[in-house]
Amino acid sequence: MKTILIANRGEIAVRIARTCRDLGLRAIALHSDLDAGALHVRVADDAVHLPGASAAETYLDVEAVITAARAAGADAVHPGYGFLAEHAGFARAVQDAGLTWIGPPPEAIAAMGDKVSARRAATAAGVAVVPGTTAPLTGHDEVVAFGDEHGWPVAVKASAGGGGRGMRVIERAADAARLVAAAAREAAAAFGDDRLYIERYLLAPRHLEVQLLADAHGTCVAVGDRDCSIQRRHQKLVEEAPAPGLAPDVRAAMAEAAVAVAQAVGYVGAGTVELLYEDGRFYFLEMNTRLQVEHTVTEAVSGLDLVAEQLRVATGEPLAAHVHDSAPRGHAIELRLNAEEPAGGRFLPAPGPIRRLTLPHGPGIRVDTGYEAGDVVSDRYDNLIAKLVVWAPDRASALRRARRALDELVVEGVPTTAPALAAVLAHPDFEAVAHATPWLEQHAEIVPAAPPRVAEPEPEPEPAARAPGRDVVTVNGRDYWVPSAEAPAADAGPTAVTAPPAFAPRRAAGAAPSDGAPALAVASPGAASSTVTAGAVTAPMQGRILLLHATVGETVRRGDVLCVIEAMKMEQEITAEHDGTVAEVRVAEGDGVGPGDVLVVVAA
Repeated sequence: MKTILIANRGEIAVRIARTCRDLGLRAIALHSDLDAGALHVRVADDAVHLPGASAAETYLDVEAVITAARAAGADAVHPGYGFLAEHAGFARAVQDAGLTWIGPPPEAIAAMGDKVSARRAATAAGVAVVPGTTAPLTGHDEVVAFGDEHGWPVAVKASAGGGGRGMRVIERAADAARLVAAAAREAAAAFGDDRLYIERYLLAPRHLEVQLLADAHGTCVAVGDRDCSIQRRHQKLVEEAPAPGLAPDVRAAMAEAAVAVAQAVGYVGAGTVELLYEDGRFYFLEMNTRLQVEHTVTEAVSGLDLVAEQLRVATGEPLAAHVHDSAPRGHAIELRLNAEEPAGGRFLPAPGPIRRLTLPHGPGIRVDTGYEAGDVVSDRYDNLIAKLVVWAPDRASALRRARRALDELVVEGVPTTAPALAAVLAHPDFEAVAHATPWLEQHAEIVPAAPPRVAEPEPEPEPAARAPGRDVVTVNGRDYWVPSAEAPAADAGPTAVTAPPAFAPRRAAGAAPSDGAPALAVASPGAASSTVTAGAVTAPMQGRILLLHATVGETVRRGDVLCVIEAMKMEQEITAEHDGTVAEVRVAEGDGVGPGDVLVVVAA
């Protein structure tokens, strides 16, 4: 195994590429049209262009990725996390193409990647699961029946993936049809699979997980646990290792249960068993058959490079002695820096150009990122900008170091989760480990209001300061870096090929996007005006109109859903703020919108 195709993008692709190069292996990047000049392309040895912009036509296209691997001369594929990482069919396709799959066997992915069959496997292994269904949902009436029997609220979740995508908490029977449909759409967009299942929704659990490494010789080792209970929209925001405040017997029992679940399906590679912990008991939640976003905190306390261990296991090597001797040392905290407006706990996606990015440094600090200043956070993909990871000898020291690191962080151009992270780190509940998964949403008032936007435009950058091959355009009051219309300089790198996907040599850091990549498309609403009028319902974020429910002349009540905006694989329902009649509808399904654009006007 000498050449690795990384079937992913962003910070995880950068992170995998660096370990490959540390080990003397060639790293091949993939990129869509929008990612032509992305950091993961710049740090790889070579890159392959997947024509298209959406995830479905690029990073989620099995045939295109396999074709790219062959074109690049790769002999192995690393999927990272997300996209096709938990797709058993993709794993089989990689193997059928004669390539090494850096992940668990397809059979284990099929058993555990599907959350319904994972629940069955955990039960068979003697591990308690959260009460729920063991077959895919066929209609919202099943949700109503389950809620009436087990009590409300209930949760519907995506069978084919996790990370909060395709999950909805349903408080009452009347909301079941709408929220089931929304969860199915989001699951299909994120994982290419709209199947759902039902689970009883625990009201105040901690979200814990156990990191596993297993080889092809029957050995499986738990190399530490983590706490991931600080969440918004059921997605993690802060993680730490080891999980604080656990009794030794509980920690040992969790590790034993996780190993039992993995061995029950013949697991090989790196994987994570996720658990919910409440009132002294833990329940199996799911198993992620891939590398986790938060694997970094386990690396910090164990001294392991989990990507390197994945590569060794994939070649058939047994787990090394240092894996067995990786008892946690000290404490680590990961802070997820996302392009979101967190004010008031809303955490609205906020794509756009990063004008300035100053990262913290110093002892015990690690930053994994897929961006540099001048790069654009696209609304087509996940909005994670960076992961800020700190290590210290104990939790109290790690908290102080994390606060210092956040103080040094500077991001300009897009709002980020940094204010929310600082508020969490400063709160006595977090310091005392007196929090659970709903905690942040229940304490949304701790997130400070967004600073007022400066009306005056920033001065145009001097030509010498511009990002190579990029210009700035302003749409709906927001600036965007886009590839320059001018031809790239001769030394900016070769032209990327178009369909079919083909091999393209590595670009130097900072090189311009290729001729073949179109400029970033920024759509504007179909309406001619976005002037705010009485009763106007405006867009809280940039995105596109996924569904439109409002029609002119319709009577609506406060809280009725008028439309649904989709951005960064997440949906945001836009609701009526008062009773009234729909006087105007200024958008259509598929329209792009920006913050403040008028969508619907409701007359009182």
